Amino acid sequence: MTKTILPGGTLGVLGSGQLGRMFAIAARRMGYRVHVLSPETDTPTGQVADLEITASYDDLTQVARFAEQVDVVTFEFENVPLATVDVVSQKVPVRPAGRVLHTTQHRLREKTFLRDHGFPVANFHAIREAKDLDAVPDQLLPGVLKTAAWGYDGKGQVKVANREELNTAWKDELKQEAILEQLVDFDKEFSVVAARGIDGQVECYTPIENVHMNHVLDVSVSPGRLSEKATAEAMEIARAVLTELDVVGVLCVEFFLAPGDSLLINELAPRPHNSGHLTIDAHITCQFEQQVRAICGLPLGSTRQLRPAAMINLLGDVWETGTPDWKAAFSELDLKLHLYGKHEPRIGRKMGHMTVTAETVDAAVESAYLAKARLLGQ
Repeated sequence: MTKTILPGGTLGVLGSGQLGRMFAIAARRMGYRVHVLSPETDTPTGQVADLEITASYDDLTQVARFAEQVDVVTFEFENVPLATVDVVSQKVPVRPAGRVLHTTQHRLREKTFLRDHGFPVANFHAIREAKDLDAVPDQLLPGVLKTAAWGYDGKGQVKVANREELNTAWKDELKQEAILEQLVDFDKEFSVVAARGIDGQVECYTPIENVHMNHVLDVSVSPGRLSEKATAEAMEIARAVLTELDVVGVLCVEFFLAPGDSLLINELAPRPHNSGHLTIDAHITCQFEQQVRAICGLPLGSTRQLRPAAMINLLGDVWETGTPDWKAAFSELDLKLHLYGKHEPRIGRKMGHMTVTAETVDAAVESAYLAKARLLGQ
């Protein structure tokens, strides 16, 4: 029988960014201790954890010592080496398991898994060496060429209109295992954040509508402005994905809403997701508490939403002209500010977010944009 980890236990986190920080805050509120391991020090997670261990993920001796001091380990980003996860799993449970990480940290494995299990994805073609370029079907162009591994926030991908651009992009830029995906004509992007417990219980949040800018999430809106049909279908797909992958923890399914209310899965994230940050302020149970509950073997919490909400990311660009006008932003009385404890604002770096709740989704979106404008002195 799987042991339940009760409050007072110690939870380990691989990775030390903002997702780990918000996980640690939720865990400590619930009475758990938190240890974090990453190559950095004074990190967003380390600032709020009980113990911060600074070590390379390849330092397997340190990794093993870290695992010996905790009751369960989770990760806050998917680019943790599998060798690291294997060492940890010999000591304590890793949730989600390494096989989930193995599938989702590699775009080609992920898309193949989804296609082979009957989930809706765009047509794609594997490119491992130059000769694979000649075998690309005509219907995949125009398309999006992506690195198979280590990509996020639009990194490692480029649009290609024809075979000439495809050959140039792969031979001159990527030069590594890649996946070419058919360019999707979509109306909206949205995500379903879901959690699955040890007992197989799955709880989904209502789909969250997402607006990107320069391939980075800008604004998330909940509930997403989708039809009842698309909403129900997306949540059903998310439940099935978590079940087929045998996830224990939180996973986000990113979707495209194509014309005619048809759905295509874009990507999976085997962890809490940027779009789900608004659950902290807008839902009974936030995605980070769900992560704690799931990996500890506790019953999952209610995903009921309290008020419509909009979340807007704060990138390092906000600091470009000086210190943001926080006082002006707080004139929006229903605003919640979350800063991640990162010391150096850089262009494109996620430094924090603001969430606004309101009586309607549209009102929340308007207030979020207004708060950011005031923050910038506009």
